[in-house]
Amino acid sequence: MGRKGMLLIGHGSKLRYNKELIETTAELIARKSDEYIVKPGFMSINTPSVEEQLEAFRKEEIDMLVVVPLFLARGVHIDRDIPEILRLPEGSRRGTFQANGRTIPLIYANPIGSDPLLAELMLKNASDAIAELND
Repeated sequence: MGRKGMLLIGHGSKLRYNKELIETTAELIARKSDEYIVKPGFMSINTPSVEEQLEAFRKEEIDMLVVVPLFLARGVHIDRDIPEILRLPEGSRRGTFQANGRTIPLIYANPIGSDPLLAELMLKNASDAIAELND
């Protein structure tokens, strides 16, 4: 199988840091895995939008598109808005996508949720905060 596309979705915010976090995470993923062409897209406020990035992926040589929300928990964007944009059947996380004149699989991933890696990250952040007190 060839390369996959990954659309990393962020909420969007007036705060510049929010956009930078999503873009930086997309760059880190791309550096970590040459399996994916990674593009960040935003639900609101920031650009490029999810719709704009879907259009950009139509020109890529990919065999699959994986849509990954960079959200912690389920909510209206995760359960309703994003599936509507992706034209997924209700309750489904699989669909199809047109890229370079071909129909390829589209997979919609879960938000981060309660993951052991998230607990590790919170422990790291707590340790970092304590270490700053001792500086």
